[in-house]
Amino acid sequence: MAYTVSRIGREPVLPHPKEYVMGIVDKAKNTAEKLAGQAKEAVGDATNNDDLKAEGQKDQAKGSVKNAAEDVKDVFKK
Repeated sequence: MAYTVSRIGREPVLPHPKEYVMGIVDKAKNTAEKLAGQAKEAVGDATNNDDLKAEGQKDQAKGSVKNAAEDVKDVFKK
């Protein structure tokens, strides 16, 4: 768990537990979206369904962008 020290000799400032848990839950949802996109893409590729393959690629991109946004939020929480 990341923490910051506001001054030398003081106790570390830990993130609020609810914010920490919400970040983990959001990242898990985004990763699940990426995995679902990979599955859609694989099925679309196996069945020569270009629409399903494209939808899977789109879902993967959405999940990646959302995870990147969560990473940026984590940086500013510190």
